[in-house]
Amino acid sequence: MNTVRLTMAQAVIRYMMAQKVDIGGELKPLFAGVWAIFGHGNVAGLGEALYHVQEELPTYRAHNEQGMAHAAIAYAKTLNRRQMMACTASAGPGSTNMVTAAAVAHVNRLPVLFLPGDTFATRLPDPVLQQVENFHDHTLTSNDCFKPVSRFFDRITRPEQLLTSLPQAMRVLTDPVECGPVTLAMPQDVQTMAYDFPEHFFDEKVHRLRRQSPDQQELSAAIELIRQSKKPLVIAGGGVHYSGALSELDALVSTYHLPVGETQAGKGTLPWDHEQNMGTVGVTGAASTNALAAEADLIIAVGTRLGDFASGSRAMINPDARLLCLNVASFDAVKHKGQPLVGDAKLTLPEVHSALQDWQPDGSWIEKAAQLRADWNKTVDIATTDRGTNLPTDAEVVGAVNRAAGERDIVVCAAGGLPGELQKLWRTRFDKGYHMEYGYSCMGYELAGGLGTKMAKPDSEVFVMVGDGSYLMLNSEIATSVMLGYKIIAVVLDNRGYGCIHRLQQFCGGPGFNNLLDDCLTVEGGAPKTDFAAHATALGARAEKVNNIQELEAALERAKASSVSYVITLDTDPLLDTQEGGSWWDVAVPEVSERSEVEEARKRYESYKARQRQNM
Repeated sequence: MNTVRLTMAQAVIRYMMAQKVDIGGELKPLFAGVWAIFGHGNVAGLGEALYHVQEELPTYRAHNEQGMAHAAIAYAKTLNRRQMMACTASAGPGSTNMVTAAAVAHVNRLPVLFLPGDTFATRLPDPVLQQVENFHDHTLTSNDCFKPVSRFFDRITRPEQLLTSLPQAMRVLTDPVECGPVTLAMPQDVQTMAYDFPEHFFDEKVHRLRRQSPDQQELSAAIELIRQSKKPLVIAGGGVHYSGALSELDALVSTYHLPVGETQAGKGTLPWDHEQNMGTVGVTGAASTNALAAEADLIIAVGTRLGDFASGSRAMINPDARLLCLNVASFDAVKHKGQPLVGDAKLTLPEVHSALQDWQPDGSWIEKAAQLRADWNKTVDIATTDRGTNLPTDAEVVGAVNRAAGERDIVVCAAGGLPGELQKLWRTRFDKGYHMEYGYSCMGYELAGGLGTKMAKPDSEVFVMVGDGSYLMLNSEIATSVMLGYKIIAVVLDNRGYGCIHRLQQFCGGPGFNNLLDDCLTVEGGAPKTDFAAHATALGARAEKVNNIQELEAALERAKASSVSYVITLDTDPLLDTQEGGSWWDVAVPEVSERSEVEEARKRYESYKARQRQNM
């Protein structure tokens, strides 16, 4: 057996480079690059290994470890999980900075390979700089924080352990069911240790999307359930995108006139003006779709786990409706007491299509869906129209950015009130035109996520919509976007605080407290007014502040003409959001309070709780 002597770090990088993916008959690298912030825990091992292959496997330097991991996550999401990136940081705070991002990837089922530096496996120099010493368990390090937020975790304490660990890591990263973040903790001394690896270990490996056909008994039960229904509603989730089942979904719902509601992750599965697209569904969904969900006798959930925002905390859907869950993961297919149909959507939807034959929903249901859809589109038109004030609503800003976006452009967002407005109001015909991280709704994802999205789709304009709160949490990757030449357009909506949670606080009966900057503990003069344009300019971007929607629209044209990242900021109304559409969200209200407003909110809460489906 021929062998090659490599350090552990060199072997990891060489193995990564041997991984290829077949996308439509074209072989591409599975790993498009490595994000790295070096420190003493990885610079001599992984840093040296990456240096020698930088032409074949690019190394990208970021300014924040969490930010670079968000960029990697957004890259994988934009490319439907077919290509991905790795992230490495030093032992200690560099690595734990990536833990939040690992949680984002885990919740959203997105592949990222985390390679955090770790403390010495030999323990000879212990305690080393940045080492977390555990008094009762010396095997624990700060990297153990990755365990609950990783789909696969291993600590490589000997180079030869890679022979069994790396194939398992690749299995998880490329598996449609188990897909998610993988963490290989890498002690800094072991990274530099050498071993005689078999040469065949580094043979090219081509990954192809595994597609699972449905069980025929489950398929027959699903067909019978559909044929018995008169008022069905399809809910399309992110799994439709990852399966590449857009045309199959279109064919099914068009043939049988099935109304479709899209989740946050599923938005874009149908063009916004498709006759069967009723709009989005759930807590921040369209009035049209939610009205149908309240009356439907069958919910056909495709590629969605039906989280609380999609199901209206289980209180929005007709309590007598049956539930059919088509999902590649049985873990998700059996949720909510649904009838499972486990299988790949691209393979399964055509089988459902052909088996239904001459079946159709009730004619009155088809007519009602069409009328509700028309009414909702008028609502969107009104909500996104410029009112001509100098303190616009989020909806007006969404409308302006949407009008500026081209057919193949992308909007990116993650947290606060904007995801709700965008889910209701953003219109796209491009299947990747809507990029929302709402599984974890992580503040700070937006700008870094915009960078990763642009890297995946460099020919699209990427519009990042971000509130002042999220901007202040994590903005450093603006400088990275300028450094790497990946232009993003960021629109910063400054409502002077966390406006979304302020509104929720009031809805739950509380006074304004610690959310808007005016309600926070500050010096006598109040919190400073942040000059976001000046800040972004200092990071290397072009930037300007505008005062109203008309000025915003003009600035967006300048931004599109810019060759570098462009930031536009404007003040917005913290109190107004789009009241039309949406449904109740289960946020518990105190049973006892000195405030009468809280007591009233509790009564309202209990009335909604009574509607929750216990058997869903």
